[in-house]
Amino acid sequence: MQRASVVFRASGAAASRFSTTNVFCARRGVRNASSIRVVTNSKRPDATADTPDAPSTPSAVKYVENKFSDSKYTSSKPADKPAFDSDTTANGDLASALFNPAEGYLQGSHWSTSFQGMATEPFESRISDVLMAPITESEIEIKPDGLLYLPEIKYRRILNRAFGPGGWGLVPRGAHSVSGRTLSREYALICLGRFTSQARGEQDYFDDGGLATATEGCKSNALVRCCKDLGVASELWDPAFISQFKAKYCAEEWVTHAVRGSKKRMWRLKTRQWEYPWAKK
Repeated sequence: MQRASVVFRASGAAASRFSTTNVFCARRGVRNASSIRVVTNSKRPDATADTPDAPSTPSAVKYVENKFSDSKYTSSKPADKPAFDSDTTANGDLASALFNPAEGYLQGSHWSTSFQGMATEPFESRISDVLMAPITESEIEIKPDGLLYLPEIKYRRILNRAFGPGGWGLVPRGAHSVSGRTLSREYALICLGRFTSQARGEQDYFDDGGLATATEGCKSNALVRCCKDLGVASELWDPAFISQFKAKYCAEEWVTHAVRGSKKRMWRLKTRQWEYPWAKK
């Protein structure tokens, strides 16, 4: 098993900053605290001379590639620069770029922080009628766990009818973040040049190869949540409507997995049949 090794050369007060090796390990993904050594030299405050095992530069820390962490960059970063730098991201790989808080298209955009136009006046009645129109029941879908939903493309079509293509957009309000295997990001919905709503979208993924798809799912999930503030498909959050719809259009049945043989109680629309690998027996 490979093991990351990080060496610091410091002196005096600087050495005390790295005395708690366990905290540093947790932050940088180093699994073995024994792989960190703190070298102090009270006679040389600057300690800038290169050594075979501990090269160092003033006001910088050399981060060594860690096979156990998600960080894949190996460059010295001055203390006054962000931990991630879009110009020095290793190999320009997607995983590193996704979590870069200095993403170029966020810089210089006031919409990344602005609430301009929020609650200044209602949209005209034509727009409101489109946004708050009752949803067509035939367009509603149900997940196997019983959650009703409207496909995200339907939300985009409603916004296009209300504001016109190009009359609305989603603006990222920060970089992506990850918790376990869940990717998330904050977005703001801007309509006709006005801040309308803000929500955090999320999407699960299973390996780095699925990050591109996860980012798109994350954006779509944020759009659905933002549309709640505009009254789009609000019935799907109404308990009374949910109960009536399920009783009229849905069925909950025991089904068997064709490969594993396990049984599970799942929901479906009455107009649909079970698909492989699930079947009712």
